[in-house]
Amino acid sequence: MRKPTKQPSPVISDRFIQTVCTRLAENKQVRRTLPLRGRLHIDRQLPFLCVYRRPSGDVDTGTERLVMGQAAYMVASGSKQQRESLSKLIRRIVETLTPEFGAFLLIELWPGQRKGTEVLPQRPEFRIVTRHDRHPSRVVATLEQALMQVRIRKHISHVDVSPGRKIGPVGQPTLLSVSARDELGCYAIGLEVCPIYYSQETGEVFPLIRRALHQQLTRVLHQTFFEFSRTETSHRPAHFHVLGRRAVVKAVWEVDKRLAAVSNAFDFLLQVTPVNTGAAYAAFKQNGFDRTPVFHYRPQPFDVAHLKRELWSTRVERIEDPTLGQLFREKRNELDTQLTMLTRMDTPAFLYGGLQLFGPVDDKLLDVAETLLTQIPARSREKSPISPVKASAFANRVEAELAYYRQQVSSFSADVQIREDMYAGLMVSRGNLIIGKGTKISTSRVEALLQHEVGTHILTYFNGRAQPFRMLYTGLAGYEEMQEGLAVLAEYLVGGLSLPRLRLLAARVLAAHYLTEGASFIETFRSFTEKYHFRQRTAFTLTMRIYRGGGFPKDAVYLRGLVGLLDYLKKGGDLTPLFVGKIAAEHIPLIQELQWRKVLISSPLRPRYMESPDTTVKLGRLREGMSVLDLIKKEKK
Repeated sequence: MRKPTKQPSPVISDRFIQTVCTRLAENKQVRRTLPLRGRLHIDRQLPFLCVYRRPSGDVDTGTERLVMGQAAYMVASGSKQQRESLSKLIRRIVETLTPEFGAFLLIELWPGQRKGTEVLPQRPEFRIVTRHDRHPSRVVATLEQALMQVRIRKHISHVDVSPGRKIGPVGQPTLLSVSARDELGCYAIGLEVCPIYYSQETGEVFPLIRRALHQQLTRVLHQTFFEFSRTETSHRPAHFHVLGRRAVVKAVWEVDKRLAAVSNAFDFLLQVTPVNTGAAYAAFKQNGFDRTPVFHYRPQPFDVAHLKRELWSTRVERIEDPTLGQLFREKRNELDTQLTMLTRMDTPAFLYGGLQLFGPVDDKLLDVAETLLTQIPARSREKSPISPVKASAFANRVEAELAYYRQQVSSFSADVQIREDMYAGLMVSRGNLIIGKGTKISTSRVEALLQHEVGTHILTYFNGRAQPFRMLYTGLAGYEEMQEGLAVLAEYLVGGLSLPRLRLLAARVLAAHYLTEGASFIETFRSFTEKYHFRQRTAFTLTMRIYRGGGFPKDAVYLRGLVGLLDYLKKGGDLTPLFVGKIAAEHIPLIQELQWRKVLISSPLRPRYMESPDTTVKLGRLREGMSVLDLIKKEKK
């Protein structure tokens, strides 16, 4: 006869408690499983703990996720059998940590009961429960004010503050008695959250609402713990993000590894770049520029369906940290769009994916582009001797620039290649510079292109590789706009952003606009040659880059990125965070948060041009407020 399975004890053992407190006393990380599906995570010695008790036998609503973004949290069972040992564990934690800081804050979170008749309320509601005769008033006020800033689907939050000796959910005793808290120098605050993230009628969970609430609530609690540390303890953190999580758990490394593997399995830009550009132009010219050219592309050395399976089997939802979770989810979605586009090459559907990635040209950007094309004379030409710099000579200059960075960091292993399957142009692929065999560069543009390709694209690739996460070098979602804006800014800072170059960037925006408005390849080409008087070869390249694959509006990001970067500098933005890896503008505060939390390290490489006194002067002028149109006025002078 089969023996019955022995049920695990719900009691937290004294040995377990001693192990936890010993590690905390030594300032070591604690990450342990508690009985009955509980978990204890404490990054390091901190003057606070955030707790959630799961009701015994209750359906999992996902409420526990709301505390998991904290550097010190506990998810425990609310069963009667565990109450005594749980209280003992918390008491010992407080006893261990209070001497380090002089005080301790215990915040317990629980879901409340909905009021009214609305089946699915949208407004976030909170109730702060605190002892009326002894509570840190400034901390409670900070928590209240921060909660009032929470927005869920544009709904403004409502916050109540309720004094009371009993701090805990209905049917549960307090985690620590009033006398124990007074004895230990521990403050307690309860936070009741209206459970708008699940349906009490059907039990359905709404993950997007819960995720949004989790992300905002994590920031709220960081600010609260910061105020407590600053006003009630001997600890003086420099910023509220300093109190965030530092420890990166196994689930994060696994997601990062798998997403990087998918990203590295294909080179999206290389796949959508024609291999017969030179021959296509020759045929186009022979046909009197009256027949749409046919482009050929590299065969795909990967199975899109297989990569998609790998992509969507990556369990991003296991990541507790809301900031890292957001970055990984965005990257997964972007990779999915890119893979879908590769199955639709040379079809009209390819363009829809391109618009998802790069967006349409808005009226403001279009106006800037048209103004540049109007004000910069068509006769503007690069200042250059008769003989331009050919691919091999430019490769030598690139090699010398790479040698400079190798001296800074020994792991800098970038290479330069001249490719036969690319007629002309420059492209950075996985940290290496590819030069088309037919490339010819004006001498006045050599330094600008060196800093565009090496000083920006290659440098941020290797800075990203120095970070703990691969996604910093493969590129966060939507990084192209910031990357290209930064690269064009580098051209300006080294004195190589010429009028013809600005005119070309403006034309790329116009080409993307023509594409999305339904113009044909021939119509766009003729507009550039007849209306804007571009040379035939230049107009062809402009049009090809936008129409390749079935419609690829990426080239609009060069000017859009520059416009955005000038606005960023005008508002006092710092360039330093932008070199940490390949990031988008909206990621800057997230990157700075991760740097405060010491999850990311300082960038080992700094662009050579940033050491120049001329760069300092130019950046000073840009911070005073200069638009792209101001740049052309300066260039004309």
